[in-house]
Amino acid sequence: MCPQSIFILADKAWAGSTLLYKWQKALGNFIAVAGQDNSVKIFDRHGHKWTELNLPGRCVGMDWDKDGDILAVIAAKSSFIYLWDASVNKTSQIDSGMRDQMSFILWSKLGPLLAVGTVKGNLLIYNQQTSRKIPVLGKHTKKITCGCWSIQNLLALGSEDNTLSVSNHEGDTIRQTTLRGEPAEIHFSVMKTDERSGQGESTVSVSVDKKILMLFNISDPDNRIELTFQRHYGNIVSYRWYGDGYILIGFSHGYFVVISTHIREIGHELYQAHNHNHSLNSVAISPALNKAASCGDNSIKIHELSELNDINNVVRLDDETKGLDQLNWTDDGQLLAVSTQKGTLHVFLTKLPILGGSFGTRLAYLTSLLEVTVSNQVEGLKDIEYLGTIASMCLNSDYAAALFEGKVQLHMIEGKDQEEKKQMKLFPDDDRKGRILCHALTADFLYYGTDSGNVVCVLVEDWETVNSYNHSIGVRKVFPDLNGTRLVFIDDKNSGFLLSPANATDSCYELPNFSPTITGVLWDNWHADRGVFVAYDDDKVYTYALHKTTIYGPQVVLVGSTALLFSQKPLLLHNGELTCQTASGKTSEVALSTHSFLKNTTSTSTDTPPELGTQLSQALMLKRFHEAWGLCKSAGSNTDWAEVGRACLVHMEVELAIQVYRMSGNVGMVLSLQGIQGIEDMNLRAGHLAMFLGDYNLAQDLYLSSGCPIAALEMRRDLLHWDSALMLAKRLAKDQIPFISKEYAVHLEFIGDYVNALAHYEKGMTHDNKFQEHDEACKAGVARMSIRMGDIRRGAAQAIQHPSRVLKKECGAILESMKQFSEAAQLYEKGQYYDKAASVYIRCKNWAKVGELLPHVFSPKIHLQYAKAKEADGKYKDAAQAYESAKDWDNVIRVLLDHLYNTEEAVRIVRETQSIEGAKMVARFFLGLNDYGSAIHFLVLSQCNDEAFQLAQQHGQMEVYADIIGPEATQEDYQSIALYFEGEKKHLQAGKFFQKCGQYSRALKHFLKCPNTDDNLAVEMAIDTVGQAKDSSLTNQLIDYLMGESDGMPKDAKYLFRLYMALQQYREAARTAIIIAREEQCAGNYRNAHDVLFSMYTELQAQMIKIPAEMATNLMILHSYLLVKIHVKRGDHLKGARMLIRVSNNISKFPAHVVPILTSAVIECHRAGLKNSAFSFAAMLMRPEYRNEIDPKYRKKIEAMVRRPDTSELEEETTPCPFCGFQLAQNELLCISCKNNLPYCIATGRHMLKEDWSVCPHCEFPALYSQFLLLLETETVCPMCSETLSVKQVKKISDCSKYLQTDELDQ
Repeated sequence: MCPQSIFILADKAWAGSTLLYKWQKALGNFIAVAGQDNSVKIFDRHGHKWTELNLPGRCVGMDWDKDGDILAVIAAKSSFIYLWDASVNKTSQIDSGMRDQMSFILWSKLGPLLAVGTVKGNLLIYNQQTSRKIPVLGKHTKKITCGCWSIQNLLALGSEDNTLSVSNHEGDTIRQTTLRGEPAEIHFSVMKTDERSGQGESTVSVSVDKKILMLFNISDPDNRIELTFQRHYGNIVSYRWYGDGYILIGFSHGYFVVISTHIREIGHELYQAHNHNHSLNSVAISPALNKAASCGDNSIKIHELSELNDINNVVRLDDETKGLDQLNWTDDGQLLAVSTQKGTLHVFLTKLPILGGSFGTRLAYLTSLLEVTVSNQVEGLKDIEYLGTIASMCLNSDYAAALFEGKVQLHMIEGKDQEEKKQMKLFPDDDRKGRILCHALTADFLYYGTDSGNVVCVLVEDWETVNSYNHSIGVRKVFPDLNGTRLVFIDDKNSGFLLSPANATDSCYELPNFSPTITGVLWDNWHADRGVFVAYDDDKVYTYALHKTTIYGPQVVLVGSTALLFSQKPLLLHNGELTCQTASGKTSEVALSTHSFLKNTTSTSTDTPPELGTQLSQALMLKRFHEAWGLCKSAGSNTDWAEVGRACLVHMEVELAIQVYRMSGNVGMVLSLQGIQGIEDMNLRAGHLAMFLGDYNLAQDLYLSSGCPIAALEMRRDLLHWDSALMLAKRLAKDQIPFISKEYAVHLEFIGDYVNALAHYEKGMTHDNKFQEHDEACKAGVARMSIRMGDIRRGAAQAIQHPSRVLKKECGAILESMKQFSEAAQLYEKGQYYDKAASVYIRCKNWAKVGELLPHVFSPKIHLQYAKAKEADGKYKDAAQAYESAKDWDNVIRVLLDHLYNTEEAVRIVRETQSIEGAKMVARFFLGLNDYGSAIHFLVLSQCNDEAFQLAQQHGQMEVYADIIGPEATQEDYQSIALYFEGEKKHLQAGKFFQKCGQYSRALKHFLKCPNTDDNLAVEMAIDTVGQAKDSSLTNQLIDYLMGESDGMPKDAKYLFRLYMALQQYREAARTAIIIAREEQCAGNYRNAHDVLFSMYTELQAQMIKIPAEMATNLMILHSYLLVKIHVKRGDHLKGARMLIRVSNNISKFPAHVVPILTSAVIECHRAGLKNSAFSFAAMLMRPEYRNEIDPKYRKKIEAMVRRPDTSELEEETTPCPFCGFQLAQNELLCISCKNNLPYCIATGRHMLKEDWSVCPHCEFPALYSQFLLLLETETVCPMCSETLSVKQVKKISDCSKYLQTDELDQ
């Protein structure tokens, strides 16, 4: 800031002479000035004269002590030292006892020591605390002119005798050195060296003869450094040390030079400026401001020490034509004084305290020590003068309030129209109410705090006190919000509190984590944030939020802190943006870190989850639910939603909470919240919310303070907090005590506290029939607990009386665990738990009881224990029965064999149960009886095959062994049996077992060795062997044998057929089958021939091999022959006749029965009215080779037929061909139109019709559906495959195309 002239001191007595003046040290509240006259005048920092010291002569020296409390003055013509005490405004005198005139006075920097020098070189050291005086005579030989105390309390003095002395505080000389000229201006300091010396201020600097600057090290007196400067600079006027060993020197010709005392830089000028044209009078440095100043001619120039080139300000004093003199700053750097040659003193303001306030958009700030500027964009400025020094200042739109000297002056800012007295009032109106330490002003209220702890609220409009709060200690600062409804105050212990004066019920809340360095508080004046404020100190701003309505009651929370830049004073807070005043008097904006979520809601979210979490928790702490919702929607996880939901519950925002939990899919919470939506009782609602949050103690307190206290009891019951529930029930619902007692007893029983459980079960009895079930449960509990407590008789008696079976079981189990077996067993028995009862009776060896209970017992274990006991007693029958009940078959068998000798029963059990051990026992038993067959049988059953084999071998029972071993045996078993039979020359048996173990060549060898008498079984087995072996050499060997190649005796063709079938050589098998069928046919075995052909036919069909035409034709003729009998037997002579005609036309295929067949044909044709056909077959019988063989019964008739022929014939019906539809005779099987062989009906022998198609479900041969049903009315088997058949099994087939595929039937 530009230095402002605050006041100018001028006095007629001073005119024309230079002034001697000194600022009060430390505080700078006073300035003492002495001129030509015999007085010292003391002024305050506003230029008001405070007091005056009258002296016998003119003042020759003065100095303030280190704390600025006492001013010491020496005057000409006087041996007294004058001391003025600033705190009490009193002057005292001390006789120095010095004979000669005093010339020099200086207070120590450390303690209450005052050094006084005289014109004759004597020294006095005076201790102001102890009043001890130490006179040191002859310190110097001439006048002492200058000196300095070090911070180690050493005193350096310079004298006109051209010497420099260094003494301790007792006045003893430590060092003395001679100089080349007269000394002036001595300072102690530290030279800038590479290594810091630990000796403190070890260097003394002194200006010698105004030409040389000498640096003298006390520790090294011989090594002094003398610095000389350029001639044109002029003489050294004044110099100052500053910073890290730098010296600022002012020269008489106006030059301003800075040098360093670093040993490498010594003698180099770091900075030089010709600040003043003609002369320079003085230099000054303010460490507080970090600035330097020089004065000369009629101007003052101020430099920044950090940047010396930067001349901060230039002040011209145009009136001072004679030039300026001395320049001095106060310690705090606020005020700069300059004296002039003509005897005036100018004081300038170089630094203002940062002091400002705001209301709405108006700012008020200190622009001078006694001046406040009020600013607004629209309105201009108004300046007001006050009576005293303003400690603090507040204003609103109409009023201003200033604090000074423990009182507050409240006045209107613009009150021209009103009377003067109405425009102002002082508070407090009574001095006994204490001094006001702080105040604040809102639109309607003035608040102030006093040193006695009162916080007072005044209604500005009426100038009357409306509210007062008493705090325990003094209140230093008050900060109301915009409306004045809430207030933060700081007390003498630096604690912060929030007070709501408007709400009497709200007490005072201490602010959490309140930093003791905090200097101020600002409320956020954004409309939605009425509960948010910040507290700040020099480095940080702390954001607080008031949560007015929460389930925990009102509370204040610390949201977070934001760092502040150096020397920024917060003025205004609006929606998280802080306006600060800077040292230069400008304003700057700071965004609070606690409102970082506001940036996020405007832009799209790219925040990382940790940042989002921080922003979300900030938004929630500031009750900014809308922004929190936005954050969650943009990037929130389920936990984020849950956090928002939780915050809504804490702040009792039920509707919002429902929406939040809906978003996060928490159905249970949504339903619970909807259930409490309509509750208006705030405590009840808060209780429910606290319960949802799991804070049950709080919920209970809230419920109890609500209109529905019973809810607390319900909650404790639901939570199983029985202790609390019982206490609540005593207060709220005595009728519930029995039910809660019972529940509590159950819980206590579970955790093993049986004494209390018993007491609560007893308390739980209602003795009310309505609650019979409840009382029974309590009685059961009493019974159990009585037993647990050792009162077994009572417990057991109650359990027996009780209707519950389960209770008896439970009590039985408890008694059993207590080793009270007989009582336990009785209870089990009463409860019909027979297995448990029996097992406990067994434990106490009560076998009689066990026996009684056995019919009801299902546990094999108990039966087994009983059986063992009975066997030990020799009661084997009972033992066997018990073993059987226990399904312990081995022991049953053992007892039956060893004790009861009941072999049959033992064998039956072994057979039924397949018990291996049992079988072994039975086998051993039979061995004892020499019944080897049975022994082998049971050894095999017990899987002891090796032993069985050896036994069979020893006793020639191998056939028995072989039969028994059956299919379960291994290859090795079969081989060993085969080898045994081979040795015994039993070829059939050897072959059979070699075949089973896969040694086919050996098996075949043995089969072929068998004599033919063996019912041809050997050949059959040989065929099976070759079929399994699939080995061509073995096949050829067997074929040779069957053809008789080996022994000249061909074997029956059926064996060859079987061989081909076994080898799956179906074509060869078919050929062989035809041959066999022909042989059978010739021998008259027509059914056999038919069966051979039919089985071959079906086999070929299954193998998808084309059926030979000869086979199909032969099968058809044989089948027609077989049908004759069926039809004749049924009396259907026409069908029989038609079939006989077909057979007779192929009579050569029936050589064994030519005559009987022809005879039958003649008779049947005659009966059926086929006279012509009868005649032709009769004529055939008249051939000489047949004539004599005709049955005598029919011979005459047949001869008559031939003699008198009747050629009338019944016309045969025609039906369509199934392939081409051409009309053919019913029994014609070859279509003359399409040349196809037609499928024939197995029931009638006629060709098939498409629309009357069915098949036998077994052999799949076709039959006319209608005819097949007629036939099955009398027959029960299929005429083709002879399988049993009923009408129900035959189904009519509508689509017969798959049976008409010509390639299959192309015979």
